Amino acid sequence: MIFEHFPILIPLPLLLGAMIAAPLGVWKRDLAYPIALFATGVSLFFAVSGLIFVLNTGTHHYHLGSWAPPIGIEYVVDALSGFVAVIVVGIGFLVMIYSHRSLQRELPNKEVPFHSVSLLFLAGLSGMVVTGDLFNLYVFLEIASLSAYALVSVGEKRAPVAAFRYLLLGTIGASFYLLGLGYLYLVTGSLNMLDTARIIPLLQEHGLVLVALTLMIVGIGLKMAMFPLHLWLPDAYTYAPSAGSAYLAPIATKVSAYVLIRILFTVFEPAFVRDEFSFTTVIAWLSAVGIIWGSVMAIAQKDLKRMLAYSSVSQIGYIGLGIGLANPLGFIGAVLHIMNHAVMKATLFLVSGNIFYRLGFTEISKFDDKLRKKMPVTSVAFVIAALSMIGIPPTAGFFSKWYLVLGSIDAGNWIFVFVIALSSLLNVVYFFRIIEKMYISKTKNLSESPVEEITIKEAPVSMLVPTLILAIAVIVLGLLNAVIVDSVIKSAMPRGL
Repeated sequence: MIFEHFPILIPLPLLLGAMIAAPLGVWKRDLAYPIALFATGVSLFFAVSGLIFVLNTGTHHYHLGSWAPPIGIEYVVDALSGFVAVIVVGIGFLVMIYSHRSLQRELPNKEVPFHSVSLLFLAGLSGMVVTGDLFNLYVFLEIASLSAYALVSVGEKRAPVAAFRYLLLGTIGASFYLLGLGYLYLVTGSLNMLDTARIIPLLQEHGLVLVALTLMIVGIGLKMAMFPLHLWLPDAYTYAPSAGSAYLAPIATKVSAYVLIRILFTVFEPAFVRDEFSFTTVIAWLSAVGIIWGSVMAIAQKDLKRMLAYSSVSQIGYIGLGIGLANPLGFIGAVLHIMNHAVMKATLFLVSGNIFYRLGFTEISKFDDKLRKKMPVTSVAFVIAALSMIGIPPTAGFFSKWYLVLGSIDAGNWIFVFVIALSSLLNVVYFFRIIEKMYISKTKNLSESPVEEITIKEAPVSMLVPTLILAIAVIVLGLLNAVIVDSVIKSAMPRGL
């Protein structure tokens, strides 16, 4: 039965789509987009079906080529990996719909390579999620990373420099991970995650294991943009084309956060990284600093995309804080925020792309109430996502912050509660200055003519519909948070947490 192969059928259509879309697109350019959209749709079907399957039947182990681990490569889909795979491919599918008109405006004549690289990017991320093999994870990590550099480099004039910096730091991150993996293989003799987890407690000496874990955390931290390893992120998100930012910001760093969870709580046990050697404590404090620093820097920005980029540094800090708390409530908050931030930030970057499509700029000082009158749906989507980022109920962002607060209290750390509250206030400052310009300011920056009649000039339907779907999802996911936590996240709770 073909459905039993669903772990490999999540990344495979994306890889095949990339290989088919490029040559056929060179022959006939109009073929590339339908192929890319179809490949992403098929992958999304298997991701959703796979999540439903594992929630009903339990973890599904798939042995590539029928070779059993630890010799063969194993793909594993459990509640957590199935959940993250749906987020990755679901966001990717909506951005794929969005990107068609956006690319025609921003990157004419480059749609074919962009769609092909986008498919490789999604294939790399989804492969990282479903693999149960540490080296196979590195292979998919490199596929996703190389594709991400390309997505950034085709943006505006400063994009190649941003992509080069991203390439340098990303390569350092991948090298750290690979070096750590090499040390881990030296002492365990295995690359399978579950087999390595079984061997580590049997080792008499932990010196090389600690070196390996430290290197892997630094490498993944660079990919995740965890403070202070985030230096590649602001320029990459700012200067990438709108569709590129919409791919990168919601899901790239979230998959790295998922990998960090896997390494800390599956390959190593919570007691090892939390109680015995305090790795999680370091992660929690660095993330707390990153939450405040990212929010302060976001306030200082004059461009909407750059403000959203620095905001991402802060939001990634929330996920890192939940991981670093290393307790059940913190874990729920971290995983819930992976989903919530993916949806919220995708909405905001699509809004930014809509504004750029119609106005040709995203400088905040040029916004006034004509923006809301010209683009009412886009403006409403921005408000919904902004309220969620601040943490206003019943939007999704409130509930993940709520669990992080509970996790901090459970850990007896009231400083983290203060950090979350202070960051929410800072979010109010930088989001409400834009809402104020959209709904109140009458500076006439968008038009100097006092007699010009204001007409609605929304983004094209193919860009507006994904934006609206994501904005609605921000509210729906908030209302369904208890269902998601009870049926999915609690099923994925690591043993010993």
